[in-house]
Amino acid sequence: MIPFIKTLASEAMRISRIYYPFELSTDSYVTLTDDATNHIANVLRAKAGQAVVLFNGDGNEYSGELFEVAKRKVVVRIESKISISIESPLSIHLGQGISRGDRMEWVIQKSVELGVTEITPLITERCGVKLSKERWSKKHEQWQKLAIAACEQCGRNVLPILHTPSLFADWVNLSTNQVRLTLHPRAEKAFRHISMPPAGARLLIGPEGGFSEQEIYQTEQSGFQTIQLGPRVLRTETAAVSAISALQAIHGDL
Repeated sequence: MIPFIKTLASEAMRISRIYYPFELSTDSYVTLTDDATNHIANVLRAKAGQAVVLFNGDGNEYSGELFEVAKRKVVVRIESKISISIESPLSIHLGQGISRGDRMEWVIQKSVELGVTEITPLITERCGVKLSKERWSKKHEQWQKLAIAACEQCGRNVLPILHTPSLFADWVNLSTNQVRLTLHPRAEKAFRHISMPPAGARLLIGPEGGFSEQEIYQTEQSGFQTIQLGPRVLRTETAAVSAISALQAIHGDL
């Protein structure tokens, strides 16, 4: 009996969730994208007949099975549609100062897992990344793939909006009904003291090195409230994930 239970558990764990960026419907056949095909056929080495779940961002899951598996082509037969939502009741728009290395990638991945609804990478005065317009576009494509992979992993059926990189001043001055928040270790308010409007929160996190004096002045003039998350100075990636977790724990679904 025990080996049988383990076999069932193993089979369940092997059901892959795949993002498909086009319309889906039951009783139909779809050919997966190149990235998804490579993952299914060459990374997972899946076989025809195995169960899969597709989603396209419309809030539903589409269950099916692999109908054809080749190195460069994978076809899925869609059998059923299930409406499943694990979206947080709290809307969070993260404005994240862009940092070097894999810090930005890590923040995007974990923010998606924690349920943010929008992410805007911000080009700040102390931004450690200087790229041409073309390379920014490629970087955005890379970040988008990370966000999709995070949704596949965590079970979200709605993709958060990942905006193209924005200048700091442009983003902080945007009109919004969300409460505007940014972190400071010596702030007087904590997250539990925030009155959360129905529109949710706009959370601003600085890059490595923090904001310049001019940028801090701009946030004050734009109505951002400073919030403390303990007395210690956090790394940019730690600050983002910790702040989102705190907001979700107090006002969301954690």
